[in-house]
Amino acid sequence: MRSLMEQYRDIPMDLADASLVATAETLNQRRIFTLDRDFHIYRFPGNQSFEVVP
Repeated sequence: MRSLMEQYRDIPMDLADASLVATAETLNQRRIFTLDRDFHIYRFPGNQSFEVVP
């Protein structure tokens, strides 16, 4: 998660966001349920955007 937070330090990415991104990467899940608008900026491996719900 530290590497994710460093990668997105200009946004900045907080621990909760890093945890959700890391978990999604581990589970290979691009669909994320969040009300956080930053997730439109974060990228799944392969430079794919997350599918943000709602």
